Amino acid sequence: MSVLFAATYPERVWALVLDGASPRSLWAPDYPWGASEDEWLQSIESRGRNWGTPEYVASRVEGLAGSASAEDKAALGVMIRQSASPGAAVELARMNMSIDVRHVLPSVRVPTLVVNRMDDGVAPDSRYIAEHIPAALHLELPGSDHAEFVGDCKPFMKELEQFLNEAWEARTGAETEPDRVLATVLFTDIVGSTARAAELGDSGWRELVQAHHGLVRRQLARYRGTEIDTAGDGFFASFDGPARAIRCACAISEGVRELGIEIRAGLHTGECERIDNKVGGIAVNIGARVAAEAASGEVLVSSTVKDLVAGSGIQFRERGVAELKGVPGEWRLFAVEQSGPS
Repeated sequence: MSVLFAATYPERVWALVLDGASPRSLWAPDYPWGASEDEWLQSIESRGRNWGTPEYVASRVEGLAGSASAEDKAALGVMIRQSASPGAAVELARMNMSIDVRHVLPSVRVPTLVVNRMDDGVAPDSRYIAEHIPAALHLELPGSDHAEFVGDCKPFMKELEQFLNEAWEARTGAETEPDRVLATVLFTDIVGSTARAAELGDSGWRELVQAHHGLVRRQLARYRGTEIDTAGDGFFASFDGPARAIRCACAISEGVRELGIEIRAGLHTGECERIDNKVGGIAVNIGARVAAEAASGEVLVSSTVKDLVAGSGIQFRERGVAELKGVPGEWRLFAVEQSGPS
């Protein structure tokens, strides 16, 4: 969440500190130190069965802060027990299992400090984060405690104070607004518009387009989207949150059926350039190409979008791999099957 916020609202963030963090949890060919899905599911099952019991809490405390004092361990145990119910702890674990913010890391442009203990089990994850956030500082402290706020926390606090002081001085001296932000772009257009225009005639088609435009703009306002451009029967909009962008696209798709038409929609999340209060760049091109792959009535998203909305209740169906015109590589695409609560 912190990574997403810093990349989306750089003007509201003057520093980012990631302590013992991981950009994703599951193993992948390009992320070999993640856990397998079976290991995660077994861990989730154990968590739901044992959460809050003295034995489970004691094992968690030892894993997080084995060298802490008895008093600190007792306090940490209370915090763990009071932090969530067993059901909430299971749902949080399921959500964390699905999250992947690796694609967002290069979009973070604020001063960032990445911290871990050398033997805390997340050292490879921290190194990955530090390597992929531009100009990030990486600090490895001795020991295996995952929690920096118990035990011998003075070295961490000293480094943190120095980093924040320097980041604040740099921030207060800066006068320019960030020119790159993380955004979710949405492209829509009416399916079969040429044939429908010929069927209705100029006057009828103009009335239909006006009704379509009004519906799209109402949904953009509802979901806090920004209209960037309108060309004929298509819309290009941006959002500062991928889940709201998906729900907006689904609301538009459902709403236009009452007008007797269908749309196709495509979404992608990526780093965009700010140009005269608009957004541009390769992420916009990818979004347009994703929309071109969508079928009639379909809301199609890139894998980046899917990875960022874990826990939102949005459900997807895999649409396979596609080569997007003018965009290097192959892209996994997903169709939205259920947009979840709005």
